[in-house]
Amino acid sequence: MNISDIAQRTGLTAKTIRFYEEKGIISPPDRAANGYRQYHQQHVDELHLIRRSRLVGFTLDESRELLAFSRDPQRRSADVKQKAELKLVEIDEKINELLQMKQTLEALTAQCPGDEGASCPIIEGLCQHKK
Repeated sequence: MNISDIAQRTGLTAKTIRFYEEKGIISPPDRAANGYRQYHQQHVDELHLIRRSRLVGFTLDESRELLAFSRDPQRRSADVKQKAELKLVEIDEKINELLQMKQTLEALTAQCPGDEGASCPIIEGLCQHKK
C-alpha cells in the first residue's frame, strides 16, 4: 500500500508518517521499482500503536519504547505496566497543576470589575512576585 493508503488507515498525515520513518521510529518500508514507499500491515500496526500511545499522553520517545516492547517477544508485561504507571503519575501531576492554574485565574477573574477603569486585579495579581 502507498503512503496515502496508510495515512487513511491510521488517521495520520503522510508528513507525520515520513517523519516517523525518517526518525527510525517505524520499520523502514520497502521501495518499489519507481522508488515509492511500499507499506504493509506491520506499518499500520506500528503507526496505530504510536498514534494511540501519543493520544494517552506518551511522548514520542516513550512511544518508541512501547513500540520496541511490542516487537520483543521476550518483553515483560511488568516493564510495560511500570511505564504506564509512571505516565499516570505524570498525568496526575499535570492535572493538579492545571487545577491550581484554574483556581488562581478564577480568583483573579472574580476580583476584576471588568469595567472601563484602569484598575485591574488580574494584571495586578499577575505582576505580584511571591516570595
